Amino acid sequence: MSGMRKSLLALAVAAFGIGTSEFVIMGLLPDLAKSFSVSIPKAGVLVSAYALSVTFGSPLIALLLARTERKRALLILMGIFVAGNLLCALAPTYELLLGARVLTALCHGAFFGIGSVVATNIVPYNQRTQAVTLMFSGLTIANVLGVPAGTALGQAFGWRAAFLALIPVGLIALAALYRMVPEQPAEAIALKHEFRAVVRPQVQLVLSLSTISSVALFCVFTYIAPMLEVVTHLSPHAVTWVLVLFGVSITVGNLVGGRLGDWRPMPLVLSGLVLLIALFLAMPLAMPHVVPAVVLVFVWGLIHFGAIAPLQSRIVEQAKGAPNLASTLNQGAFNLGNALGASLGGLVLTAGYGYLKLPFASAAVATVCLVVAVVTVWVEKRDQGQLLTAPATDPR
Repeated sequence: MSGMRKSLLALAVAAFGIGTSEFVIMGLLPDLAKSFSVSIPKAGVLVSAYALSVTFGSPLIALLLARTERKRALLILMGIFVAGNLLCALAPTYELLLGARVLTALCHGAFFGIGSVVATNIVPYNQRTQAVTLMFSGLTIANVLGVPAGTALGQAFGWRAAFLALIPVGLIALAALYRMVPEQPAEAIALKHEFRAVVRPQVQLVLSLSTISSVALFCVFTYIAPMLEVVTHLSPHAVTWVLVLFGVSITVGNLVGGRLGDWRPMPLVLSGLVLLIALFLAMPLAMPHVVPAVVLVFVWGLIHFGAIAPLQSRIVEQAKGAPNLASTLNQGAFNLGNALGASLGGLVLTAGYGYLKLPFASAAVATVCLVVAVVTVWVEKRDQGQLLTAPATDPR
């Protein structure tokens, strides 16, 4: 195996651990609520607090590590991951577990942000998106293997066992990063220049795409399990296998999107969004029937993650003056979309519209995302035209 692939494998192992840690708690909420004698909604705060910590805390960590050599920064972040999961496993009270989850989340966005920069720097220019998606394959595989395994472990031996099992994963990732990832000096960039880079319209448009696309996904996906049980009439065991299938589809979509994204990234995003809108509109017709529902869930994951895969490498390209910060902000944008999507779906259900109305809300959000994508393409073409027409002596 080449050194380049070894480096990407090390990043993927770390991504697997972080992804498992983020999502495994959802399957353990009933056990956590019982253990600390709190309600399910209060236990659910552990999920939203993690997402908010990624959104608002990770950019601060990225700024603190902005001048740290990138390999060393990744090792520090995985150290936070190991310490955070150890504290989760040992937390004697709900409040301390909440604090440990917030601490663990601080490594999430910054790791994927800095890791994306490292991945794009170790491959040829025309393989950047593939490199990022190979790293993110660890995150998608976590949904196929890590989360079901962690949930089963937690249900069999108590929820603390799930967090304890993540510690050796983190240590393996630390060793792999130390041995396989080459050192990359951080860019000496003034703080004002970093902010100037991330407030550029091109960067803000990509961040908006990341947030809105995530809202469209989680408006439905947050409630996919009860939807499959109530509307499709699947057993909880069958629902678990459908979610595993969804994990497979997002893994495949992520890898395929990575390959196509290096070819023509924005046309891929535009066509993917059009297909997603059509899929959401078809979902109310398909969900009452088992085979169409299962097929649709698989295709959904394939299209969504295939279309969105290029956005992480896109943000690195557009924010050349501050790739660490912008890439980390993009992870925050995805997590902000997760929280907003879940809230939007909750509002639809609370208003009494039922599960089959959720896809219509997602279709509306995906339509907004498509409009933003079209504006993004227009802005990029406009800027390219300005560059082409600028005088050769132009100091810019």
